Amino acid sequence: MKKNKRLVIPALGIALLLLLSACGNTDSEVEKNNNEEKTKLKVVTTFYPIYDFTKNIVQDNAEVSMLLPAGTESHGFEPSAKVVAAIQDADVFIYNSKEMETWVPSTLEAIDTNKVTVINASKGIEFINSTETKEDDEHAEEEFEQVIDPHVWLNPVLAQVEVENIQLGLAKADEENAIVYKENASEYSQKLMNLDQEFKTAFENAENRTFVTQHAAFAYLANQYNLTQVSISGLSSETEPSPAKLAEISEYAKKNNVRYIYFENNTSSKIAETLATEANIELAILDPIEGVSQKEQDAGTDYIQVMKNNLESLKKSIR
Repeated sequence: MKKNKRLVIPALGIALLLLLSACGNTDSEVEKNNNEEKTKLKVVTTFYPIYDFTKNIVQDNAEVSMLLPAGTESHGFEPSAKVVAAIQDADVFIYNSKEMETWVPSTLEAIDTNKVTVINASKGIEFINSTETKEDDEHAEEEFEQVIDPHVWLNPVLAQVEVENIQLGLAKADEENAIVYKENASEYSQKLMNLDQEFKTAFENAENRTFVTQHAAFAYLANQYNLTQVSISGLSSETEPSPAKLAEISEYAKKNNVRYIYFENNTSSKIAETLATEANIELAILDPIEGVSQKEQDAGTDYIQVMKNNLESLKKSIR
């Protein structure tokens, strides 16, 4: 019996040591995982297209957030102290352009950019000038000075430029994951190339190459595929066209057998509806992708899907 006891005690001791060792390893793994979470790059983006491009590049290797929720007017956004603090607390801040996010230059002056990598996604892109109009007191139209159209992301080819700019900036900020970012960006850019080819193929032999839209957001897309955009309002979706402008568009629609007027799904369609009724034509959606809700994202909606929806919608006019 004594012999058996001597054998049992060491066995229990070994089992206990193994259990403690396993617990120790578990604690170490938890601590390691926590450290990995803490060291993830913190990236703040402005609005949806920039957010989606960035997410496709970093995937699970960084924490990406978006400042402007769906439905927010990007052009006239005014950052709160909380927004400024979020940018200052980030490792990387990514925006489309100072022409789109007009509040960015003054915001960057308020933060320490030595501690935050700032990425201008549209760097190197040649912008289009657009002429805005207004009414004077006598209801006659006069031209504004030319303004810059910032909607470059709506061209799949220029979207590839933005993806490359974002990837290069992220690689500098996080050298450890630079190769992964480059591989992910290359894979996503291929999807954008495929999207570009879909647009090319769809419009290749079209005879009617003009479309009428409420918001003048699609000039870059139109230029890429040799189309003509005729807009009711200006670059801002909130701009109200004059009665003279509405009459001009109505006359154009009748003369050119326009069948559809395009409006945004997240703004009032009142102006487009008025014109559609007057010219006896239909309404359709053309989305500038400035805001995709979390509910839509959870349902699988992303930049490429919305662009494909836009393509199908444009096929109603470009034929």
